Amino acid sequence: MATEPNAPARRKISQTQWILISMVIGILAGWLLPAAEHPNVTAFARTLSTVFLRLIKTLIVPLLFSTLVVGIAGHGDDMRRVGRLALRSIVYFEVVTTIALFLGLGAVNLVKPGAGISLSSASADVAQGYAATKITFAGVIEHAVPQSFFEAAAKNEVLQVVLFSILFAVALARVQGRPRQVMLEFCESLAEVMFKFVAIVMAFAPWGIGGAIAVTVGASGITVLKSLAILVLTLYGTLVVFVLCVLLPVALIFRVPIRPFWRATKEPWLIAFSTASSEAALPLMMQNLERFGIPKRIVAFVLPAGYSFNLDGSTLYLAIASVFAAQAGGIDMTFGQQLLMMLTLMLTSKGVAAVPRASLVILAGALAMFNLPLEAIAVILGVDAFMDMARTSINLMGNSLATAVMARWEGEFPENPGEVVPT
Repeated sequence: MATEPNAPARRKISQTQWILISMVIGILAGWLLPAAEHPNVTAFARTLSTVFLRLIKTLIVPLLFSTLVVGIAGHGDDMRRVGRLALRSIVYFEVVTTIALFLGLGAVNLVKPGAGISLSSASADVAQGYAATKITFAGVIEHAVPQSFFEAAAKNEVLQVVLFSILFAVALARVQGRPRQVMLEFCESLAEVMFKFVAIVMAFAPWGIGGAIAVTVGASGITVLKSLAILVLTLYGTLVVFVLCVLLPVALIFRVPIRPFWRATKEPWLIAFSTASSEAALPLMMQNLERFGIPKRIVAFVLPAGYSFNLDGSTLYLAIASVFAAQAGGIDMTFGQQLLMMLTLMLTSKGVAAVPRASLVILAGALAMFNLPLEAIAVILGVDAFMDMARTSINLMGNSLATAVMARWEGEFPENPGEVVPT
């Protein structure tokens, strides 16, 4: 049947809208079909989430390797140029994460979410495994250097893959003739294929995200938020303040156009929030920032490096959670003691991305070091999934802004940033 000339065209539902719809369905499914009563439904939802996250993880290493090599070796960069970008990135990371740490310290002392929380029924046993893992600055440096690229790739060690790729690209830039051209063409082809791979995996994103949300709500339940609502609201409120009072001014100072930047980052941000996984959003964020106009070499270096050195949401969370433990245990820490603990967290949190359940590992280590009650970990675990969603999404947003800032600082920010239209 022919379409009438004046008939209105049907509006296609965008990928972002599908993700929002799946989040709502996931919340309703988890609430109406809790895990305790409907284990089969929860198992199916967990399978959807796991499949999506595994598909994402298969993308990360080949995407990082190919884009970094092409970005550095393909444009004739030398170690001096790479070193300058690295130094500027580290300075920026340190300043912003320090602000996040002290903003969290101020919020937890103002609101006092731990006051009135009882730890008598909580067990410290659940935290012993986290506390047993010792994080040191030397250990973080050693961990950054891979002993095998294939081992790092198999374990998705982002920082190790980035370091290997940078050294490989610098070496390739020194090679002349056909060997260099062959390797560059291979990496360019690999990068192009992997970005098409991203598009295929993103088609499954609403299913995986809906499953992840359903598992979180179905396992923890909405009611678990009531007893620790002040803690959760303190974190969410402080993260909002951090975005408005730190990230937004940084964007304005470095003349990053807010609306186009948000259009480029909102879909990866939704993925990071709903799955509580920065890795899940990394490939799409890299793709969108390049479409936004930021050079490939800057995107491929700064965004992954931020996963270890610029975790704004996680550092802010650590400040709140550590002092919360003291308040819940009835321990009155002096400002000097809190300051010392913040300085310790500033160092130990730099390796946070390299450890499973890293934020809890860092937190447990800090509590043990300052003789604070480990029982607080058991209490926090009840709502950690909800807090993880918030801190992970802010980690990603902070890293994507850092990428734009470095592009401006390097004088390579696009004059007319591209509009990233939702798929």
